[in-house]
Amino acid sequence: MTAVAPPSWMRWLSRAGPFLADVLLAAAVAALGWYAALETPAPTAGGLHEPPWQSTLTGLALGAPVVLRRYRPWIATAVVLVVTAFALATGIIPDYAVAAPLVAVGAVLYSVAATQSTRRSAAALAGCIGVITVVVLSVARSPFGPASPSTGGESYGVLGGVFVALVLGAAWAIGWAVRERRAWARRAAEQVTEQAVQDERLRIAREVHDIAAHGMGLIAVQAAVANHVAEQHPQQAQESLRVIESTSRAALVELRRVLGTLRPEPDLEPVPGLADLPALVERTRSAGVPVDFAVHGTSTPPEGVELSVFRIVQESLTNVVKHAGPARCRVDVALAPNEVRVEVHDDGRQPAGTPARYGQGLVGMRERVAIYQGEFRAGPDDAGGWTVRATLPLGRTG
Repeated sequence: MTAVAPPSWMRWLSRAGPFLADVLLAAAVAALGWYAALETPAPTAGGLHEPPWQSTLTGLALGAPVVLRRYRPWIATAVVLVVTAFALATGIIPDYAVAAPLVAVGAVLYSVAATQSTRRSAAALAGCIGVITVVVLSVARSPFGPASPSTGGESYGVLGGVFVALVLGAAWAIGWAVRERRAWARRAAEQVTEQAVQDERLRIAREVHDIAAHGMGLIAVQAAVANHVAEQHPQQAQESLRVIESTSRAALVELRRVLGTLRPEPDLEPVPGLADLPALVERTRSAGVPVDFAVHGTSTPPEGVELSVFRIVQESLTNVVKHAGPARCRVDVALAPNEVRVEVHDDGRQPAGTPARYGQGLVGMRERVAIYQGEFRAGPDDAGGWTVRATLPLGRTG
C-alpha cells in the first residue's frame, strides 16, 4: 500500500513551525517591553517620561533578538542583556517593572541552556544574573528604600536581585532539563540501534554455524568413507564423492544467501522452511544414517518459526552424523494451530572418548526456542540414545 504524501502546506508548516513560534514569542516580548517602558519613571530619574518612540524602540530591541534564539543563542543573549541593562540603568524601564525584560532574557537563556554545554550555559546564567542584579541595585536609592509615589510599594533593591536570580534560574533549569532529556533520548536510540546490530550479528553467526556444521559434518563423514574404501570399492568411493559435491554445493548456496544479507542489495531468496526438510533428510540419509521423517498436521506457521524448525532439525541431524555413530534416527514435526513441536531421536550410543554433544549447536537451538518463549530439552534418554525436543508457541516472541 502506497503512503499518501501530506499536503504541501502541512510540510511547509512543519518546517516553519518553530520559526513562527519564535516570531510570536518575540512579538509578545516586544509588547511586554513596550508596556513596561510606558511606566512612569521613579523620582530618581527626574520623574520625566521618555518620548513614546523610545518606549517603542525599547520594546522592539527586547523582542527582535528572540527571533534568533534558536540560530544564534549567544548573540541573542548578549543583545537582550545589553538592552535590558541600558533600559533599567536609564530608567526607560523602572526597576519595579524588571519582570518585563526578564521574560526576554529568560527566553534566550533557555535556548542557551538547551543547546550549549552545562558549563558554558551556567556561565551565561551567572553573567546575566550578575549584570541585571548590579543594575537593579544601582538604580535603587537603598536596598529597602521607600518607593516612588507612583508605585505605592517598595523599591526592589535586594529583593529585586533575588527575584532576578529566581526567574533566570528557572528559565535556565528548564532549558538544561530539555537538553538532558534530548541527550538521553539520543543515547537510548543509539543503544537500541546497537542492540539491533548485535542481535543481527548473532543471528547471522547462528545461521552460518548451523549451515557450516551440518555441511562439514556430512562432508567429513563421506570423505572418511571414501578414503577407507577407495582401493577395494572404488564405486562406493565415487558415490561418497558425489555426496560430498552435492552437500558442499548446497552449503555454499545457503552461505551465500545468509552472507548476502550483509550487502546493501541482498538477493531475495526464500529462507529454508518446512518444505526444505525432505531434502535435508535425504542428505543425511546419503551420509549413511537411516532417517524416518514425518510431519503431522496441516497448519502453516510463520516464516520465522519455519526457519527455526529447519535449523533445529538440521543441527540435530548434524549431531547424529558426527557423534551418534551407527544409528537410526527419527524426526517428527507436529503442526498444531497454536504451536509447533519438533522431536529428533536417535538410538546410537556415543563411542568412548568421543566429545559430548553439548556445544554451540545446542546453545543456538535453545536460543531459537527462547525467542518464541518455548520449551527445549536435549539429552540422553533411558534407552541410551539421544533426544531433542522443542516446542515453539505461535504468536509469541520474547
